[in-house]
Amino acid sequence: MAIPRFHCPREIPAAGIFRLPEQVAHHAFRVLRLGKGEEIVLFDGSGWEFRCGVLDSASVEILEKVAMDRESRLSIMLIQAMASSEKMDWVVQKAVELGVKSIRIVEARRSTVRLSGERARKREGHWANVAISACEQCGRNRIPDILPIVALEAWLPTAGQGKKLLLSPMGKPLKDFSSPDGEILLLIGPEGGLSPEEEALALSCGFEAMKLGPRILRTETAGLAAISALHALWGDFF
Repeated sequence: MAIPRFHCPREIPAAGIFRLPEQVAHHAFRVLRLGKGEEIVLFDGSGWEFRCGVLDSASVEILEKVAMDRESRLSIMLIQAMASSEKMDWVVQKAVELGVKSIRIVEARRSTVRLSGERARKREGHWANVAISACEQCGRNRIPDILPIVALEAWLPTAGQGKKLLLSPMGKPLKDFSSPDGEILLLIGPEGGLSPEEEALALSCGFEAMKLGPRILRTETAGLAAISALHALWGDFF
């Protein structure tokens, strides 16, 4: 059985007795029912993980501080057009497991869901927690950034530098692209795809159209398939 892993939202010392944050203690001792003498692993997002022994229902002894790098060789920002809540949770969770460095959720013209104000902030907080849970499960010690929701057309001109890829049925095969020197920006449209105007704007802002094959993928499938293909071609899958 794998040793349970927990994210700690505050800095963890290298040694000594450490009192767990209330939420972590609740999960460890009330949900998983861990007991004295059992081991857990903590991480605080700094890249380190801490092997700990349970002392009581609130505290652990830090046994070892370990530098454990499980990050991908590729630096991928997933730019995902907004979809329904369940689909977005799935995309965030699996993209984190696949190693993306950050996720930018955008509102496109054909997005079926739109959020603003407090509702948007709450969903961003929810997705940040989904990302943390995914890191706890997959072993990552650095938590990807979940960036604020923005309108796609307003964001595109500010996208910055990197290899910019737009998944499109009209694109060229991934194997025809050269390997990246820096960050990869991967843009995935909503159900129904990007509008012609959005795609034209993306191309004018330096994005290149890429396709994965002859089939049209759902928005919640497309980004994950593309991330997997990028890792298989240029990353650390093989």
